[in-house]
Amino acid sequence: MAHIDYFFSVISPFSYLAGTRLEEIAARHGATITYKPLDVIALFGRTGGVPPSERPECRQAYRLQEIRRQAARRGMPVVLKPAHFPANPAPASYAIIAAQKVGGGDLGALVHGLMRACWAEDRDVAEDAVIRDCLAAAGFDPALADKGLLAGAETYAATLEEAAARGVFGAPFYITNGDERFWGQDRLEDLDLHLSGRL
Repeated sequence: MAHIDYFFSVISPFSYLAGTRLEEIAARHGATITYKPLDVIALFGRTGGVPPSERPECRQAYRLQEIRRQAARRGMPVVLKPAHFPANPAPASYAIIAAQKVGGGDLGALVHGLMRACWAEDRDVAEDAVIRDCLAAAGFDPALADKGLLAGAETYAATLEEAAARGVFGAPFYITNGDERFWGQDRLEDLDLHLSGRL
C-alpha cells in the first residue's frame, strides 16, 4: 500500500491552495497519509530559502499574483494579505499532532480548515478559539487544543529535523514510497500519476 508523508505549514498559502486534493488522491489509490506540520520559516533558513517578507519586491509581487491566479483556477476564496500573517503556526500544529494521535475525526478537514481560516477567513490561527472551532468542525474534541502540548512541541521540532534530513525545502511537500518527492500544490497531479504507475 502506498504511503504519503505530507509536510506542510498552516500559514503556507500554497498548502492552503492544495485544498483537499491530496486526500482525494490518497483515497483513489488506497494510500495512507501522515500529516507533518512544520515551521516552514525555520525550514527556509535550514535549506537556503528566504522568508516572503525578506524577498526582493519583485518576488513578493509575483508571489501575490501567483496566489491570486492559483486560487481563481481552483475556485477558492483567498485573502492575499491576511491581517494575521505570519501568525505563529505552532499552536495549530500542536492541535493537528494531537488530533492525528487520538483519531476519531477528519484530519484532512482539520488541516484544510485551519489553512482556510488563515487564507480565506482572515482569522488568527494562533488563537485558541479559532483552533477549537476548526477541531470541532472536523469532528474532534475542541479540548485537544489544550492537550499534549509538550508532546506536540517535541514532535513539531522533530519534524523540522526530519524534513531537513529528507530533502524537504518548502511547503507543501509530499514524499511517497521510494523517496519520490513532490514540491508544491501544483505537483499534485504528478503525485497522482506516480501513484498510478504512469510517472
